[in-house]
Amino acid sequence: MVEAAAHAAAIAQAIKAPGAEFFKILNRQDEPLVVVARGGFFRSSWQYLTSYKGLAFFTKSTEQLLLSGKALVVEAASISIPG
Repeated sequence: MVEAAAHAAAIAQAIKAPGAEFFKILNRQDEPLVVVARGGFFRSSWQYLTSYKGLAFFTKSTEQLLLSGKALVVEAASISIPG
């Protein structure tokens, strides 16, 4: 059980992408699906989630990101990822 939790934590760390890397992932797709939520407990932030080739990628920013017009944006109440 501990080994499975460690593996899940490693995967969670792998999917967190800095903003610039997140845009590179979006630009590789013709019509990326992006889930957006406003979140944060102590500081307000924008959270973004997308998938590419079966992997999920997540980033957050204190400022709202300007997404390409080709992106299909879905607004969510919140985004929760492990780790």
